[in-house]
Amino acid sequence: MRRTGLAYVMAATGESVSHDALDRRSNRLAHLLRSRGLQTGDGIAILMENHPRFLEVAWAAQRTGLYYTAISTRLRPAEVAYVLADCAARALVTTPRMAEVAVPAAAQAPALETRLVCGPAADGFEAYDVAVAGRPEHPVDDEAQGIDLLYSAGTTGRPKGVRFPLPDAPPGSPTAFDRLVGPLYGVHGSSVYLSAAPLYHAAPFRFSMSALRCGAAVVVLDRFDAEEFLRAVERHRVTHTQVVPTMLVRLLALDPSVRARYDLRSLRCVVHAGAPCPPAVKEAAIEWLGPIVHEYYAGTERNGFVAATSEDWLHRPGTVGRAVIGRVHIVDEAGRDLPAGEVGKVFFEGGNAFEYLNAPEQTAASRHPSGWTTMGDMGHLDEDGYLYLADRQAHVIITGGVNVYPKEVEDLLAEHPHVDDAAVVGISHPEMGEEVKAVVQPTDMALAGSWLEAELIAFCRQRMASYKCPRSVEFVRRMPREDTGKLRKHLLLEDRRASAAP
Repeated sequence: MRRTGLAYVMAATGESVSHDALDRRSNRLAHLLRSRGLQTGDGIAILMENHPRFLEVAWAAQRTGLYYTAISTRLRPAEVAYVLADCAARALVTTPRMAEVAVPAAAQAPALETRLVCGPAADGFEAYDVAVAGRPEHPVDDEAQGIDLLYSAGTTGRPKGVRFPLPDAPPGSPTAFDRLVGPLYGVHGSSVYLSAAPLYHAAPFRFSMSALRCGAAVVVLDRFDAEEFLRAVERHRVTHTQVVPTMLVRLLALDPSVRARYDLRSLRCVVHAGAPCPPAVKEAAIEWLGPIVHEYYAGTERNGFVAATSEDWLHRPGTVGRAVIGRVHIVDEAGRDLPAGEVGKVFFEGGNAFEYLNAPEQTAASRHPSGWTTMGDMGHLDEDGYLYLADRQAHVIITGGVNVYPKEVEDLLAEHPHVDDAAVVGISHPEMGEEVKAVVQPTDMALAGSWLEAELIAFCRQRMASYKCPRSVEFVRRMPREDTGKLRKHLLLEDRRASAAP
């Protein structure tokens, strides 16, 4: 497919790249990677904020048969080093802004043979522009279709790489994802997609790459700001965008006179996902934007895809839709299908095959004896096959559309010398959906108070990404554990959510 016109534009600066320039630039990087020994099936990592080179690097990997891994900019050096080692990345591209994390992380990843920074060379990283300068602008001779290898957080506290087989298709061929979202949401060569979230997240990354593959244009916000979002829609005549519920909350919080100031008539489709959307927010969004608000339920694993239109939701409030990839099964603890209306674990039959990289036990745990796969979420179906989610992997906290898995935080808190026991729960937050709260049994209740609360929050922030860290700490004399040692977390959840309810 011959792509012409604008490929992407950075909303903050106006810097734009045409499809032709994207091809030429990515070919230069592709030739560099081949010269450094990266072959089909090898891996490259991207540790960048929403930067003009981000999609260029991914496009080079896409056409070179590489696995490309986008790493969260919110991770600490040790967390980044784990991902680099786990995905066996042979190259890393970063930016000066991320150097404080990238440099110490790379020092713990001896397999990295090529280290590039989109700025001046420093600390073992070559200047990207110097490294690619003079490289050929035509495709490499052995061009091949690459694929993303992205990480999904796990209940064990370690993120899990979700790996798929490399596509058996000529370079540039539409992917299964392209063939899904194109017809489903009406994305085509003249569409303009606004990416409002960090590109390291699976959804905006995959939607942006899909838009580029079909010849559309992508508008990239460097960060989400409600009014800047509206300004970008008007300025670039955006037709499609994807948001998380927190973004809808912030947009609806703008004064109506501010929202009315911007011309949004170009919008054809607003997709939201990433977290349950409060019914009042969803209803208000549809009332404001019209019946162009879509929702889907899916995951990094791509093992199924459930979608709902505005009309679906208005007729069945709370649904996330019906399956368009895979068939949904709701099963009990014994793996038996449950009837409509009964809550159980959500499995997909016939979806995409995947594996968790270097995690055979977790891969096996995601399988049903019949071969179906699950992301561990709970829900029920109605009589017409519409899915309603009851929970997200039992105790997962979803804050601003990002999953936080409590065990990782609990394990870290347990390392503090003043902590005997700890549990982490999500409590209601009017904007973020949920916020992280720690319930701690201290070694001495005399220590309980504001000093220890601040100490524990700071302890976490020094060692892990800030979004995972508790926003508040509550102290208890004894944690509700059974004689077996199992934590009765549902008691903590019920009490804290009840006290946090408006």
